[in-house]
Amino acid sequence: MTVNKTTAIAITNLEKLFEEHFGVAAEHIELLPVSGSDRRYYRLRNGNKTAIGTYNTNVAENNTYFYFTELFKKHEINVPEIYKTSKDRRCYLQQDLGSNSLFDQVMKEGYTESVRQQYHIAIEQLVRAQWIAGREANFNQCFSTKAFDEKAIMADLFYFKYYFADLQKVHYDKNALMDEMERMSKELANVQPQMLMYRDFQSRNVMLHEGKAFLIDFQGCMKGSVQYDLASLLWQAKAQLPEAWKEDMLNHYVSTLHKLHIPRMDEIFFRKGYAQFVLLRLLQVLGAYGFRGLLQRKPHFISSIAPALKNLETFLSIYPQIPNHPELRSLLEKLSTKEMQEMYAQPVRKEQSKLQVTVNSFSYKQGIPKDKSAHGGGFVFDCRGILNPGRFAAYKHLTGKDAAVQDFLRIESKMPDFLDHVYALVSINVDDYLSRGFDNLSINFGCTGGQHRSVFAAEQLAAYLTNRYQIQVSVNHLNEERWMLEAE
Repeated sequence: MTVNKTTAIAITNLEKLFEEHFGVAAEHIELLPVSGSDRRYYRLRNGNKTAIGTYNTNVAENNTYFYFTELFKKHEINVPEIYKTSKDRRCYLQQDLGSNSLFDQVMKEGYTESVRQQYHIAIEQLVRAQWIAGREANFNQCFSTKAFDEKAIMADLFYFKYYFADLQKVHYDKNALMDEMERMSKELANVQPQMLMYRDFQSRNVMLHEGKAFLIDFQGCMKGSVQYDLASLLWQAKAQLPEAWKEDMLNHYVSTLHKLHIPRMDEIFFRKGYAQFVLLRLLQVLGAYGFRGLLQRKPHFISSIAPALKNLETFLSIYPQIPNHPELRSLLEKLSTKEMQEMYAQPVRKEQSKLQVTVNSFSYKQGIPKDKSAHGGGFVFDCRGILNPGRFAAYKHLTGKDAAVQDFLRIESKMPDFLDHVYALVSINVDDYLSRGFDNLSINFGCTGGQHRSVFAAEQLAAYLTNRYQIQVSVNHLNEERWMLEAE
């Protein structure tokens, strides 16, 4: 499993923590997928003993997580137990809550009564975190921003402007927008009530385990307006909760405050502030999707843009008076049109193009495949400069189609950088071929065995082209008959 110095140190420390806590060595170590953070997660097990190991070089962020874990547990808020931490505080071992999040549950079941009740339970946990634990929270323990103040709000608006709005072909008055963003940040910074703000309270960060809802990924806690967290949960792009559910959850949040004997706030002002923070959260999310998707080309974030724009369109129709800033309102209406949503959902329809792209993986031992189309030529990319998962026993009998190999290549190798360049080069030809009505394009990825790196690259490029252009793409793994696979 050891692949480089950093990974070796992380795994060695986590194995040590596991053995110290359980009294036995870990027999299996599984690298878990990551999304938007630089933290690495591993599942370690021995029989029925299991734990999640985390490696993060940002010690200040880890310390914030440790502090809020202790605070939340003190007030009986469900969070994973931390079993052990390394001396350098870069590694820690915590309770394994399984792999079923609230988001997974709503995607699996749909909008059932049981799922609605699970949302209610999650909201009850949120209220306790914000109002019970928040009363004694020491925000000096926050590793970056201590409060969601005017500067932090402006940073979110800039995130949206630079990483999403400015990447679209939409014209607007930049000076007028800047003035309105400054006024908006001042307005939101004064919205009450201000308590503990979770910052990223969405259904992926609520784990369902043994009939309970557990909160995870709360490193970003700070002081701020509580409405922001509720907005994050109820307006999550891919969850697409029905409007009736959003109103039900909002009412349940208020009723939970009463049950906990928390002094009643002015509900009219609370709801107004909630609507304002829904908009801010929608803009912050679009900025994140633009950065992670359009710039870093991560498929999950690219696929999230269309539903996020649909969310924005829905919001603007429900709240015609928000934002009360004409240039921003005009820009948002342009960005959330049906045409813009379709561009990200289905940029070029199949019936509009006769271009057929063939993507092959191959082994250099068998030679570079010949292009049999009328054009001839195409691309040949050499993947042998990428760290080979096949060198390690854990991956030797797997392929580039397997999740474990995919995670290895995304996290432990330079494959993401390699593919970024591939996407840019291939897109130049695809754009040109589409405009000129060409029929065929061949693209080949080669590696030593034609089993891991080339297979992964071929699958990723095919997904990228299908998602971006909606053209016909066929994938062939030419060395498949020679793959080294364990017997069934």
